[in-house]
Amino acid sequence: MDAATWLEVLGWTGSAILVWSLLQSRILRLRLINFVGSALLVAYNLVLQVWPMVALNAVLAVINLVYLRRLLTSRHDEASYEILEVAPDEVYARHFLRRHASDVAAFNSHLDADRLALDGRIDLTDGTPLRMFLVLRGTETVGVVALRPAPGGTGIVELDYVTERYRDFTPGEFVFRRGATLAAQGFTHIQVPEAMAAPYYERIGFTRHGDTFTLDLTP
Repeated sequence: MDAATWLEVLGWTGSAILVWSLLQSRILRLRLINFVGSALLVAYNLVLQVWPMVALNAVLAVINLVYLRRLLTSRHDEASYEILEVAPDEVYARHFLRRHASDVAAFNSHLDADRLALDGRIDLTDGTPLRMFLVLRGTETVGVVALRPAPGGTGIVELDYVTERYRDFTPGEFVFRRGATLAAQGFTHIQVPEAMAAPYYERIGFTRHGDTFTLDLTP
């Protein structure tokens, strides 16, 4: 292909990537793809010397870089998230689980999506009460973790879910980081009985044992 054809390919590619970025639900992925598209269009318009479009896409690229930096530097920052313990049958907790029922079940295969969609309850056959924690970023609920107390101070993870918007992050980690708080509630270690979809536990201090993960909370 000659230079003119390559230039046209560059322009169309940048435009397609920019449009594709707007279809992303995950906030980190949206910013990253949008940056790539903007950078390509800066190069395209520089060659053509279309200065208003160069300026527009350069500004978009800088804005994306600023937001990417904020997202990446705050992804493990406890000050960016708040943990709120709620009763499993609290109205808002049930509403949240109903709204995300199919997605929750997709990442927690032992849960029944139809039952969640119906009433937002996670009922255990032995009647053991759950300890449920909502993870908030600002006023937005971005995840939920539910633990089932078991003999010997074990907390079994019955639910660990992150909304799609924040799925490139691991906000559930802030529940498990509260080792002192969980220990004060009688937990000595946390166990994930089977590998969840896309497990992240080893990255935050859990130890893998086959398909399970455990976290020791003892000093």
